[in-house]
Amino acid sequence: MMKKTVKLSLLLWVFLAAITSMVSAAEQNSLGPSASNNSALSLTQAEFLPVEQAYQVDVLVSANQLLFNWSIRDGYYLYKDRFKFSAVDANSQLQTPKFGAGKVKWDDYFEAELEVFYNATEIVLPFSTAAEQMEIQIESQGCADAGLCYPPRKQWLTIDLTSGAVAISSTPSESAQQGPNAKQAGSEQFSLGLILLFALAGGMILNLMPCVFPVLSIKALSFTRAHQSDKDKQTHGLAYTAGVVSSFVAIAVVMLALRSAGEAIGWGFQLQSPAFVIFLIYLFFVMGLAFSGYLEIGTGLMSIGQSSGNDESLSSSFMTGVLATTVASPCTAPFMGPALGFAIGQSSAVALLVFAFLGLGMALPFILLTWIPNLSQRLPKPGQWMDTFKQFLAFPLYLTAVWLLWVAGRQTSIDVAATVVIGLVLIAMAIWLWKLNQTNSSLFSASKIFAAVCLMGSIAIPGAEMSKASEEARWEPYSPEVLARLRSGGKPVLVNLTADWCITCMVNERVALSSDAFYQALENNNITYLKGDWTDSDPEITELLNQYQRSGVPLYLLFPEGPGEAEILPQILLAPVVLDVLNQANQ
Repeated sequence: MMKKTVKLSLLLWVFLAAITSMVSAAEQNSLGPSASNNSALSLTQAEFLPVEQAYQVDVLVSANQLLFNWSIRDGYYLYKDRFKFSAVDANSQLQTPKFGAGKVKWDDYFEAELEVFYNATEIVLPFSTAAEQMEIQIESQGCADAGLCYPPRKQWLTIDLTSGAVAISSTPSESAQQGPNAKQAGSEQFSLGLILLFALAGGMILNLMPCVFPVLSIKALSFTRAHQSDKDKQTHGLAYTAGVVSSFVAIAVVMLALRSAGEAIGWGFQLQSPAFVIFLIYLFFVMGLAFSGYLEIGTGLMSIGQSSGNDESLSSSFMTGVLATTVASPCTAPFMGPALGFAIGQSSAVALLVFAFLGLGMALPFILLTWIPNLSQRLPKPGQWMDTFKQFLAFPLYLTAVWLLWVAGRQTSIDVAATVVIGLVLIAMAIWLWKLNQTNSSLFSASKIFAAVCLMGSIAIPGAEMSKASEEARWEPYSPEVLARLRSGGKPVLVNLTADWCITCMVNERVALSSDAFYQALENNNITYLKGDWTDSDPEITELLNQYQRSGVPLYLLFPEGPGEAEILPQILLAPVVLDVLNQANQ
């Protein structure tokens, strides 16, 4: 029994490791064209500055106060409430620091309105001491506008009050290494305990999110159908809990490993990969179809099983926990922010403990249902309403898929989002073909083959579009001024008037206007490529269409070198024809 569970767990985490390895490869795609207008967002993972370069500080001593001048690089910021100042020696006392004015912004990392500092800031720290030398510890934390946050940073200042000299170090002195006093240690223990409570509460709230609630509801309602002893239900509850907790811990292990390797990532790093987001879109869509009754496969995953002796039923409970954790990826409970922010800056052992409590909190309602018989007995009696309720729960799953589709589109482009929709259609068709082979034995083999082709297409088509999305634009936007300037310089020009709703235009793009050979022909013949987008009304493009007596797109015009009339290319393009025309442009 446990052997099968372990096998399933290992297979899942091999898959997650593969998904994680795709993050770096898809990072360029995740920025996409939408990032071209924002220099901060155009940063890739490797281009993030080291923390000591992103945030630099100069310290001046003046009249029993320290003046901190922070220099912050463009595209980076520091949190006001993450600054902490503490005296290392017992002879020194620090007063309340005085901060300069910052900027209030919504922070996705902590999910709250926070005051941050951009470019530069000054902090005045009054102090009193009887010693000639003082040592203090500074803690700060910052992020980049591109969406990734550094872990909390600690610095130690040794101040010679006689000369005013200040030494800044990233490592503590021997006196600082002796550790905090008993009061401070008790405070840290209290903080850890409080954070674990926040983590537990945040994990519990995750069950109410539209991502997780349908899975938990069906799992809970399965008790009304299962004829099992209390002991068997408790065993299944523990298997579900093991699936949830091990999933959270596994994600934490991957995240901490990547951070130790130099990757500036935080919780939800997997959602920074468009590939993983698309995987979730497909998963929520298929789950929605199952809840709606269009798909029977996978129902055992959300069923507690019918016999205590069935090994697969325990594996099913374990995998349900894994599934619940996976679908919880896009959801973040309100109390998770402080817990996660604390965990990332701690030792690996403490961080894993926090993540384990997050998983335990998420599994806690199900543990209570399985271990307190009175609670499970209060569940509604089985009936037709359960099927209706299950079908209703499909709609939050569909809405989550739509939201993730929007996220994928923002990460990449509208073209990638469109191919994902095509992938969803192919998945639905694959399901239809699979069900067809079950009802018509004569079509069994053929329908299975076509279903497999549809599934492969649902993966290949978005993948191909994502790779194209990372390519730099090799054309210029059309305008009458640009065309006139190029023509006055005697350069040959190819004008492509197109629109997103024009199917012929899109086919021509794929067939003849996007290959390496096409762009090589443009370069060899020194032809400038202009593209006019008529998706929305544009009077300038309309005027050019009217000039050549066309009522709509596509229209392809090749202006020769020097003076002369433009050659009108056919509306249906073939690659050899286009290449031949381009190569003869200057002859």
